[in-house]
Amino acid sequence: MNIKVLAAALGLVLTAGTIKANAQKAYTHGYFSFDTELRGNPATVNNYFTPDSAASVITFGAGNVKVLTTAKHDYLAIVLDIPVAGIKKAGVATPAEIEQFASSIPTFTYTPSTETKTISGFNCKKIVAKDTKTGKTYDVWVTNDVTVPSTAIPFYYTSIGGFPVQYTAFQQGQEVSITVKSITEGKAPTGTFAIASDIEKVSMDDLNAQ
Repeated sequence: MNIKVLAAALGLVLTAGTIKANAQKAYTHGYFSFDTELRGNPATVNNYFTPDSAASVITFGAGNVKVLTTAKHDYLAIVLDIPVAGIKKAGVATPAEIEQFASSIPTFTYTPSTETKTISGFNCKKIVAKDTKTGKTYDVWVTNDVTVPSTAIPFYYTSIGGFPVQYTAFQQGQEVSITVKSITEGKAPTGTFAIASDIEKVSMDDLNAQ
């Protein structure tokens, strides 16, 4: 199973959904839920967050994939736990690999617009994000009805001035339209932000060879 596409880490292939939360609510610990596909199979994604860490857990029929990152963006690990294939491995990125990934992601400037709309009960405003590398623009719909830690927002949008409800994500040169499905308050299950002791730690190259 070549998981090279997952090395993009912060830009998972997510399908559209809706977000449900209480207006003006502040979240410090919780998770977002998404529906997606992984290699053509339906999958569920829970994106757990704290002020310091984030863990995206993709669950599908054969097992699960977990992507671990930090608020400082100085750590990236991809964990494969696929019992049917006998795979229990974690690839931990080197500083050079993290830098290489970051350099492949757009760098944006933001221009607020006067356009507004309600998305699943949220008061959203459109902000136009312009990639300084290519000049391409993207419509990002954000809300200020809720606040979340920076770990709950794609790092290329952290300075956009709100919580992105509908936006474009980026992975391995591909663009994916995203709408968050749900947000739930609460602490993550024990071990969510760690690599279990029975998982073999390998290089990203070794993990990509699976």
